[in-house]
Amino acid sequence: MYQTLTFLHSLVRWLVLISLIYAIYRSFTGYISNRKFTGTDNTVRHWTATIAHLQLVIGMIFYFKSPVIQYFWKHFNEAKESFEHLFFGLIHISLMVTAIIIITIGSALAKRKSSDKEKFRTMVIWFSIALVIIFIAIPWPFSPFANRPYFR
Repeated sequence: MYQTLTFLHSLVRWLVLISLIYAIYRSFTGYISNRKFTGTDNTVRHWTATIAHLQLVIGMIFYFKSPVIQYFWKHFNEAKESFEHLFFGLIHISLMVTAIIIITIGSALAKRKSSDKEKFRTMVIWFSIALVIIFIAIPWPFSPFANRPYFR
């Protein structure tokens, strides 16, 4: 089960990034061009938030099944000295949950805005903030703090 969760978490992260970048792109171009907020834009908004929530569920299950996390909480005083354990035990999960909350708020606010320009603007702002947080929280292969391969 752990290997399956590892694979799913790794795979769905790319879907989150692709959908978020695409939603930001559509929103930015829609805002700049004063385009009408179409059903496609609304679908992109909705599915971006849905994919992020799916990743959150997979990530939470993965978090509680992970031997790294179990070690972190059982040996907190020792483990907190290791940045990799600290990263996965607290930093990664805190930043990712924050990013998902920001995506959720942005999606809900955009859905309720009255004008098309406000919908696009809201999505650009909130989704961009979430994307920056996600980029910071991903354990990229080139990260000196905690790294993982692009696919696991």
